[in-house]
Amino acid sequence: MRENVMHPIAKNEFTDVKKIYAVVSGKGGVGKSLVTSLLAVGLRREGFEVGVFDADITGLSIPKIFGVNGAKVDSDSKAIYPVRTHNDIRIMSMNLLLNKEDAPVIWRGPLIAKTIEQFWTEVGWGVLDYLLIDMPPGTGDVVLTVFQSIPIDGIIIVTSPQDLVSLIVKKAYNMAKQMDIPIVGIVENMSYAICPHCGKEIEIFGKSKLESIAKDLNLKILGRVPVDPELTKLCDEGEIEKARNLYLDSCLEVLKKEIEKD
Repeated sequence: MRENVMHPIAKNEFTDVKKIYAVVSGKGGVGKSLVTSLLAVGLRREGFEVGVFDADITGLSIPKIFGVNGAKVDSDSKAIYPVRTHNDIRIMSMNLLLNKEDAPVIWRGPLIAKTIEQFWTEVGWGVLDYLLIDMPPGTGDVVLTVFQSIPIDGIIIVTSPQDLVSLIVKKAYNMAKQMDIPIVGIVENMSYAICPHCGKEIEIFGKSKLESIAKDLNLKILGRVPVDPELTKLCDEGEIEKARNLYLDSCLEVLKKEIEKD
């Protein structure tokens, strides 16, 4: 039984999801949205039905990455329906409900938390193999709401090679452990850059601490994503589904094995 946790809120009749994974970090700017997007693209390429739930209410980069910002959200008296990308990944984000995509969401925590609950209870996700939740940074209200109200199958922790990374990872790790949420493993973003002339890996943010952190916390390493100008360009253009290298084969294999158990 999870400590101090409400029972998950019942989903609606238009939602049938096999596996739900949240992508988390202890701080902002480490690339959660990129990792979430790459995993969604990779799973969709394998033929799975995939949805992306943008729970980073004030960040809202998922619609831009997938090129659906400005798309019209359909709804009726029964449910709100996610927008679909070129390759049929289902997306729901607060940005898709705003009159202007650059309008700020100036809300207090309880209102944001209520919106997160509504994205689960009122959105008709349909039949999905995977629902990936792009979480806000930290361990605040929204993260707590998701962990308490949605039946998460596991979390994927995203980190970067900077000095404070050990503390940051431990915060996300300890919150998940306290709430009895399984931890799938850890992904390091901005892990290195590839020299365009010689092909050598350059650790531009310093020596990676991924191995020692993973060993210390007994976490599975799920992948290392480099600073890749192609990925940056595709995200800016809303064309992430055209990415040639997703860098997350190990993570995708782990997620595929989890669904095969069922």
